Amino acid sequence: MFLFVGLGNPAENYANTRHNIGFRAIDALSVRFKASLISKPQFFGDLYKSKDTLLLKPITYMNNSGKSVGAVADFYKPQEIVVIHDDIAIPFGSVRIKRGGSSGGHNGLKSIDAHIGADYIRVRLGVGTPKIGQDAAAFVLSNFSKEESDGVLEIVEYATLVCEELLMKSLDEVSARYTRKNGGSNV
Repeated sequence: MFLFVGLGNPAENYANTRHNIGFRAIDALSVRFKASLISKPQFFGDLYKSKDTLLLKPITYMNNSGKSVGAVADFYKPQEIVVIHDDIAIPFGSVRIKRGGSSGGHNGLKSIDAHIGADYIRVRLGVGTPKIGQDAAAFVLSNFSKEESDGVLEIVEYATLVCEELLMKSLDEVSARYTRKNGGSNV
C-alpha cells in the first residue's frame, strides 16, 4: 500500500497559495483514483482510499503535518510514503523526485521527519523563488500570480502522473524519466 501525502494548510484563505500545491495534487489524485473519503479524527487529516492507495491532506497546518502522517502510517503501515510539497529552492514548474534528504527549511518536512524519519519519497514541486530580501514564509503563503495560474494546473497534473508512475515503476526509473529542471518538460 502506498500513502501519498500532499502538504498544505487547511484554511480556505490558503487554498491558492504556493504552500498548498501539495493539497491541490491530492485533490487531483483523489479524482483520478476515484478515491473515497475515510477520514477519522485520529488521523488529523482528510484521508482518502482507492484500492491499495491512501491519499492524505493533513489538517494540522503545515508545521504539524507529521502528526497526521505519523498517525496514518502507524495505523495502515504503508510500504511506501510519498510526500508532495512546494519547493522554493527549484525554479517554477520544475519537479524533482528523490528519497530522503534534508528538509531544506520546509517546516512540513521537518515535522514529518520528526514523526517518521526522513526515509520517504519526496515529489518536490517548484513554486518559484522569493526575490532577494523577500521573506520566504510570506512568499510561500502568497497566491500564485495570474501569469503562473496556467502553469500551476500543469504542475499539479504532472505531479499526478509522477505519482501514478511511482505505483508501477521503481523510484530510479520515475526519477530518471520525470524529473523536470528549469520548469521544462522531459516527457
